[in-house]
Amino acid sequence: MTDRKTMRGMVLTGHGGLEKLEWREDLAVPEPGAGEVLIKVGAAAVNNTDINTRTGWYSKAVRGDTASGATQGYDDSQSGAEGSWSGEPLAFPLIQGADCCGRIVAVGTGVDTGRVGERVLVRTMQSRAKPDGSVVTFTFGSECNGGFAEYAVAASGDALRVSSDLTDIELAGFPCAFSTAEAMIQRCGLGAETVLITGASGGVGSAAIQLAKRRGAHVTAVTTAAKAEALRKLGADETLDRDSGIPATAFEVILDLVGGPQFPGLIEGLRDRGRYVTSGAIAGPIVELDLRTLYLRDLTLLGSTFQPDSVFEDLVSYIEAGEIKPVLAATYPLSDLRNAQDAFLGKSHVGKIGIQVSD
Repeated sequence: MTDRKTMRGMVLTGHGGLEKLEWREDLAVPEPGAGEVLIKVGAAAVNNTDINTRTGWYSKAVRGDTASGATQGYDDSQSGAEGSWSGEPLAFPLIQGADCCGRIVAVGTGVDTGRVGERVLVRTMQSRAKPDGSVVTFTFGSECNGGFAEYAVAASGDALRVSSDLTDIELAGFPCAFSTAEAMIQRCGLGAETVLITGASGGVGSAAIQLAKRRGAHVTAVTTAAKAEALRKLGADETLDRDSGIPATAFEVILDLVGGPQFPGLIEGLRDRGRYVTSGAIAGPIVELDLRTLYLRDLTLLGSTFQPDSVFEDLVSYIEAGEIKPVLAATYPLSDLRNAQDAFLGKSHVGKIGIQVSD
């Protein structure tokens, strides 16, 4: 339990540049409602989605790559009210942080008090039922407050107990990136096949290497020469320089996080009846597709955002079994989040940049 009334955290005051991140020491400690738990956050991490939400990149009015407005933001005509995962306006101020590792310190009504003290990871991509019975994706740190503060609340079912010798900062690198990668892999049914992974040195890409190898795939990772050896150590069988072009009809599956101008070459890189799955477009969301290639070669194109609850449950089981490992490039204190995001945008690292929230 905690008797604290206020907490420290980083608040997003609106769509825009890094100046929209504001350090506060007078935030109210949230109270868990019915079916919820209160978590003392140990660590979080930096993700593309935190930055894209800050800038409003998800707005359909933005047509460029994610880096073009990541520091200064986009102008008001681009980053509209719909600049979120859900397409609905965000409520500001917002505590972001898609990743969260910590311990339950209090529970709301309807939750077993025996959960107090559990070490947990919070599911990043959550499902919420609408009044009409349809299900929408609800993102931790976007449609609700997330892990960039000393305390956070989550639905009890979205706070999964984890038993591991890894530190909080190591565990915090798993939820968003690894669940995104695992969802892509499950969406396309990847097996012991040839797979190309773009953006392979980033959080999702480096996670995808480990998760694809876990399924027996032969992995080719698209990267730079400076990062190639690090990706081979993670399990990549081969690396491909991102400026060298994609070999034609070489891959049964492509896991793409980049999009942009290289998209036509990626499609040509698929074998007949190959599968392409995307969960990102850091090089740009607007691409060119020749529909004749799609139908004459019987290709399958898949998008991946929604995650069945089983994806995160599977991920926790892999962690506990030691089948996947964290890839931590650097650690920053939460109060230094602006510099952490600036370092993230430099793209000189492999894996995740961790955020230490509590001691």
